[in-house]
Amino acid sequence: MMSHLLLVAGREVRAQVRTRAFVIGLVISVLVVGGIAFAPRFLGGPDSYTLGRVQVQELPLKALAPPDAEITWRAYDDEAAARAAMLDGELDAVLVPGNRVLTDGEIDDELGLLLQSANREAQIGASGVTITPLTMESVGADTRYQGARRGIATVVVLVLFLMIFSSVMMVAMGVVEEKGSRIVEILLSSIRPWQLLGGKILGLGAVGLINMVAIVAAGLTGALLSGVIADFPPGTTGIVLGVVAWFILGYAFFAAFAGALASLVSRQEEVGNVLQPMTLLVMLSYGVAFYDSVQPGSTVARVLSLVPPFSSMVMPVRTAAAEVPLWEVALSAGLMLAAVAGVLAVGAKVYERAVLRTGARVRLAEVLRGNKP
Repeated sequence: MMSHLLLVAGREVRAQVRTRAFVIGLVISVLVVGGIAFAPRFLGGPDSYTLGRVQVQELPLKALAPPDAEITWRAYDDEAAARAAMLDGELDAVLVPGNRVLTDGEIDDELGLLLQSANREAQIGASGVTITPLTMESVGADTRYQGARRGIATVVVLVLFLMIFSSVMMVAMGVVEEKGSRIVEILLSSIRPWQLLGGKILGLGAVGLINMVAIVAAGLTGALLSGVIADFPPGTTGIVLGVVAWFILGYAFFAAFAGALASLVSRQEEVGNVLQPMTLLVMLSYGVAFYDSVQPGSTVARVLSLVPPFSSMVMPVRTAAAEVPLWEVALSAGLMLAAVAGVLAVGAKVYERAVLRTGARVRLAEVLRGNKP
C-alpha cells in the first residue's frame, strides 16, 4: 500500500519540477529573497551614534571611527539626567566617571570596540598610566535583538503564508483537474482513494518543501554576504528549523482540507467558492500571525498559538519574535499533529465518497452523512 502512495507522490514531484513554470518561479523567488537580504549592504546609511558624558572628557572617537560614521556628544550635569535620556532612546551610551559606560541593553559591537580603542588611545597619551578598560553597565532591558526578532518574524509570516497557500492551491487544482478529466476513474481502478489523495499531498508537499528550503537558504546567504546575519539573535538556527517544521504541519492540515473540498466540484471555475472555508482559516491565521509579528506577546496570539490550525503560523512567529516556553511549543506541536491526523482521516473519507461524482457540485453535508455514489 505504501508503494502506491509513494508512486503517486513521485509522479506529482516529477510532473511539477520538470515544468518551466516551476523552474522560473523558483529562480525568481531565490533571487528576490536573496536580493532583499543582501540589500542592506547597499541601502544602509552611515553609522550614527549619539553619546552622553557626565563630568568626563570626550573620547577621541572620530580619529578611530570609519569615515562615514557620525558621532555626536552631549554633556549632562549628573548621571540621573543622562540615564533618563538614554532610556528615552536619545542616547546610545553614556560615559560616566570611573571608566564606566552605561547602556540600555547590550552595547552595539562596533560602538563598544570604538569606545575601548579610544579609551586606550587616550590613556596611552598620559605617561606612567596603567590602562584601565571601560566597564560596560546595562541599566535597561537587553533589547539589542528586539528589532532583528521583529524583522525575522515579519519575514517568517509572509513566507509561511505564501508557501502554504500556494502549495495547498496546487493540491486543490490537481484534484479538480483529475476529476474533471475523469482520469481519476482510471487511477482508482488500480489504487485506493486515500492512496491517491495522500500521494498527491505528499508529492506536492515535497515540491513546496523544495521551494521553502531554497528560499530560506537564499535569505540566509544574502544576510551572510551583507553582514546582516551578525545582528541575528541567538538561536536563529532553531527558529529556521522550526519554520520548516511548522510549514510541514500547516501544509499537511490545509492540503487535506483543500483536497477534500476540491473533490466536491468538477470544474476549475468552482474551486474558489468551494475552498472558502479553508481560505478563511488561512487568512485568519495569517492575520493573527502578522499582528503578533508587530505586537509580540499579545493575548490573542498566545492563545491562538496553541489552537490548530492557527498555530501553524502563529507559533513560529511567536518563537521568532520573542522567547517562548518550551512546554508551550511542545503542546502546540502535539495539538497540531492531532489536528493533522484528524483532518487527514476525515478528508480521505470525503474524497473517497465525492471524487467519482461528476457534474453538479456535491454537498458536503450529504457526503459526511455517508451517501456513496
